[in-house]
Amino acid sequence: MKFRVERDVLAEAVSWTARSLSPRPPVPVLAGLLIRAESGTLSLASFDYEISARLEIPADITEEGTILVSGRLLADICRSLPSAPVEVATDGSKVTLTCRNSRFNLATMPEGEYPELPKLPDISGVVDGEAFSQAVSQVIIAASRDDTLPILTGVRMEIEDDLITLLATDRYRLALREVAWKPSSPGISTSALVKAKTLNEVAKTLGGAGDLNIALSTDSELIGFESGGRRTTSLLVDGEYPKIRSLFPDNTPIHAMVETSTLVEAVRRVSLVAERNTPVRLSFTQGQLALDAGTGEDAQASEVIEANLDGDDITVAFNPHYLSEGLGAFSSKFVRFSFTTPPKPAVMSAQDDAIGEDREDYRYLLMPVRLPNQ
Repeated sequence: MKFRVERDVLAEAVSWTARSLSPRPPVPVLAGLLIRAESGTLSLASFDYEISARLEIPADITEEGTILVSGRLLADICRSLPSAPVEVATDGSKVTLTCRNSRFNLATMPEGEYPELPKLPDISGVVDGEAFSQAVSQVIIAASRDDTLPILTGVRMEIEDDLITLLATDRYRLALREVAWKPSSPGISTSALVKAKTLNEVAKTLGGAGDLNIALSTDSELIGFESGGRRTTSLLVDGEYPKIRSLFPDNTPIHAMVETSTLVEAVRRVSLVAERNTPVRLSFTQGQLALDAGTGEDAQASEVIEANLDGDDITVAFNPHYLSEGLGAFSSKFVRFSFTTPPKPAVMSAQDDAIGEDREDYRYLLMPVRLPNQ
C-alpha cells in the first residue's frame, strides 16, 4: 500500500477515529486503526466491540491495500509532523511515514485478526446537527457518572413521529429536552438508551457538519450516527430506564423569574463559601431573590438580586454544583423556577422575556436540599 495525503487532513482523520479506541482493549488488535486505501479514497476505522467509528478522506493512492497499525501511536505521530504532505508506504510487516525530513517506521498488526465492523442500520431519520448537539449538551449534565449504576449513565432517546425527547437523571436532578427531526417513516414510535459519553462525542464531532443521520436497528441493540462522511455505531445500554417523566409536577402554584446571567454570577460568588455537601439557599420574595451560603462560625456570603415572583414567598436550598450546571445549560435571557412546596423538586425552564410564557422544550428538574425547619 502506498498513498499521499496532507498532514492536517490525515492528523484530523486519525485523531477522530482514534477517539473510539479503548484504553484497555479486550484483544491487542483492537488497539489498532484499520486503514484501507482504494479507488482514490482512504478509509480509517476503529472498533472495540461496543463502539465503532469510520470515516473516509480523499487521498492520492499509488498502490491500494489495507493495514492495521497502533491507533494512539499513529495519532501522536501525525500531530507531531510538520505541515506538509505525508507519504505512507508499506514494506513487508512495516509501514513508513515520510513528511519532509521526518521519517517513522511502525510495525503493522495482523489485519486478518481484526473483527468485522458492524454495519450501519437503515437510516431512521435526519436531525439538524447543531440543534441536536445543543440538546445533548443540555441533557447530559444530568446523566450519572457512577458506573455502578450503568442504566443512569445513559441518555434515553424517546422518538415519537417528528419529535425526539432526550432524558437523563442521576437521581438528584433530571433534564428533558425536545428537538424536532425528520423521520424516514411517519408515525415512528421507539426509544433507545445511549451512553451519555458516546452521545456527547457524537454531538461534539458530528454536530457541526450539517444534517445528522440517525439509524436505529430493528432489534433495538445498535444505534448509528452519520454526517459529513463520518459514521459511528454504538451498542445500546441494556436495561429498563426508570419512568422519570412522572417526577415533573402537574401543577406548580409558585413561579419566579430571574435574569439568567445575573443569577449565574450570583450563585458563582455565593458558592465560594459553600463547603462540600453544603447548599446554597435561595429566598424568593416579591421583587427580589436573596442568596446565601455558609453557616455558624464558618465563612458566609449573601447577595440580593432582582426577581419576579408569582405566588407565595418561598425559601429553597440546592446543591450549588447542580444548580450552576443547570443554569449554565440555559441560553435564554431569563430562567423560570416553578415550585410546589419547598421540599418538593423545582423545575427550571427557559423564558425569553420578563412577561412571556416559559419554553418547555427544555426543563431541568432539581431536587432541593431539605432545610432544618422544613
